[in-house]
Amino acid sequence: MTRNLDPDDVRLFSGRSNVPLAQKIGEHLQIPLEETKFSRFSNDNLFVQLGASVRGRIVYIVQSLTPPVSDHLVELLMMLDIAKSAAAREIHAIIPYFSYARSDKKDAPRISITARLIADLLRSSGATHVMTMTLHSPQVHGFFSIPADPLTARMTLEQFIRQRPLDPNRDVVVAPDMGRAKPAARFAAGLGLPIASADKTRVSDTEVKIGGLIRRQVQGFKHAYVYDDEIATAGSVVELSEVLVESGVEQISLICTHGLFLGPAVTRINSIPQIQEIITTDTVERPPDRQPPNLKVLSVGNVFAEAIRQNYLRRSIGELFEGMET
Repeated sequence: MTRNLDPDDVRLFSGRSNVPLAQKIGEHLQIPLEETKFSRFSNDNLFVQLGASVRGRIVYIVQSLTPPVSDHLVELLMMLDIAKSAAAREIHAIIPYFSYARSDKKDAPRISITARLIADLLRSSGATHVMTMTLHSPQVHGFFSIPADPLTARMTLEQFIRQRPLDPNRDVVVAPDMGRAKPAARFAAGLGLPIASADKTRVSDTEVKIGGLIRRQVQGFKHAYVYDDEIATAGSVVELSEVLVESGVEQISLICTHGLFLGPAVTRINSIPQIQEIITTDTVERPPDRQPPNLKVLSVGNVFAEAIRQNYLRRSIGELFEGMET
């Protein structure tokens, strides 16, 4: 029998970045999403007030670091600080999309390793635990000096794809670069499909170049499942899709955990008719103008909810993913 959380012992709040996902988490756990009041003073300073007592309670705060990232980050830090100052027993930062995971190394002079900085800010603001999903750079997990649980959406995505007929002689899973080769290989193994990996060179934040090795790897395949952690401006997946089409691929499915679709992303994706579908999750909430017409959104609210339940019951979160590597 599934044990429910004690609604008097737990408080669930959300910042403004992804209220629908927070609501799904609360519905799955059968606990209310408490009110949070947001406003701005005349000098543009942010005002935040939690709408329920947290004294002595376990607090979960849901906030994705999506545009406007700085505003959403400050909201989260303020909510953590409020809970700490109001004597919460535990404070859990639930960050479905941790955008600063891309800033994981010092690859230029006089820059910040911002992922580590944000990890330190979360701790100093009061977080006693962080939960996130599919970090762009897995090593960011090690930047946290408090317990951190990076979850995976792979099981959700696999279950959706398994509902259709798959042919290993026709269908192939493609990693957009060597850094995503291992996760893509696990995804392919779960579907019983072969794997191919592109060789990507990043020219700038919005421009990439795909090497020619991928052409030989996908010869003879007609349907490519491009598996990535996130799609932002779609520069990488569109460049890769063009190479796949030139190599004889007739259908392309773009699959990612975090579908941001920023700037020219939708226009770029729509320019390639072979991209027949985009499958993503609801870690990111998008306005209508950032939703391609062939978009399918799968909810990971249940994944976060069950991970929260495991945490509350002091049980291993790994039990949720037994039999699969994350």
